[in-house]
Amino acid sequence: MESRYVLEKKPVPMKGRSELDVRERILRDGPRSLADRELLVAVLGSGCAGKSVTALAHDVLGIIDRGKSELEIDRLKEMSGMGDAKVCAIAAAIELGRRFYAIRDKRIAMPKDVFPLIAHFADRKQEHFLCVSLNGAHEVISIRQITSGLVNKTVVHPREIFADSITDRACAVVVAHNHPSGNIEPSREDIDITKRLGQAGEVLGIPLLDHLVFCQSAFYSFVEHGLISPVSGE
Repeated sequence: MESRYVLEKKPVPMKGRSELDVRERILRDGPRSLADRELLVAVLGSGCAGKSVTALAHDVLGIIDRGKSELEIDRLKEMSGMGDAKVCAIAAAIELGRRFYAIRDKRIAMPKDVFPLIAHFADRKQEHFLCVSLNGAHEVISIRQITSGLVNKTVVHPREIFADSITDRACAVVVAHNHPSGNIEPSREDIDITKRLGQAGEVLGIPLLDHLVFCQSAFYSFVEHGLISPVSGE
């Protein structure tokens, strides 16, 4: 039983700006200052025979706009001027953005909601200890790597876990760490640190909702296995 945590357009000219100026503007003003097509210009870098990078970016944006939740790589590969290098650059840029920044305001209702947000850490060769800060509605504020350690162990102190969560004004946290071995059974050290974190969270008023031990294909939830009591919302 799953545990539930209570609680047809033509390209528009770029107004005289050169393609190189796109990169200059990212460095000067940040990527948020650019339109979607301009960001694609920066990723693509160059056009192809008979098609400028601006026109190519327009065509790529059309596929992204009309696409589904997952990028349709096959459609990109079919486009004129899109070689494997350009297709891979677009796919990698979108996936990196999804993994690291498309997490804010995701609501965490049960352990399986956390796993997709952290699963990309599972292929790391060392243990990485992560902290997910949540607001009062159990929506994600941030996900941070707290420490990284040896192949089979990472050392973490409660102050390291809760320092940023206090700054975030978090109302609860979920912690997680990967097991490079693929064995997701928690160690004695995992159980001990979870108890310490739970006690610290009670003192600070930032309850520990769960601790996940995970690999690439599965996770172990301390709540689902009765090692952490479910926390009721207010």
